[in-house]
Amino acid sequence: MEFATKCIHEIGAADATDACLGALDAWLVIRDIKTLPLRMEQHQKNAFAIAKWLQEQPRVQYVLYPGLENHPGYAINKAQTTGMISFAVDSAETARQILEGVKLIKFTESLGGTESLITHTDLTAEECAEKGITDCLLRFSTGIEATQDLIDDLAQAFAAVE
Repeated sequence: MEFATKCIHEIGAADATDACLGALDAWLVIRDIKTLPLRMEQHQKNAFAIAKWLQEQPRVQYVLYPGLENHPGYAINKAQTTGMISFAVDSAETARQILEGVKLIKFTESLGGTESLITHTDLTAEECAEKGITDCLLRFSTGIEATQDLIDDLAQAFAAVE
């Protein structure tokens, strides 16, 4: 609630310069900030369980998730939470089939929110080459759904890969 109070104060101060949220946006911040800790806890729980599960999948080459103890960002992640996982599969075709195979998890270009979302890169081939991103890399933003439902959805998508 301290954050919400600060937001309201700053919104009031910014009102004179028109650099503020509209009434509905401000109300949504006030409403949603109340459940933020619960949502972040579930995002983190889901991300950790799914990252561990992905590490065991034969088609997964590597998993990048700062909540895993072997990740270089693990110490920082202990002070922060994240529901973002990146993982590479064995081929571009496997990546495509997983994106097409998930049912509960939505395939999208935009990440964030309470629902689980999975995406592929939207960078150009040149940008990908420059950053070392391959067409086997998938990004997964865990939502607040039941952990086992998300793992089951990924499992059925992996199982359907030919």
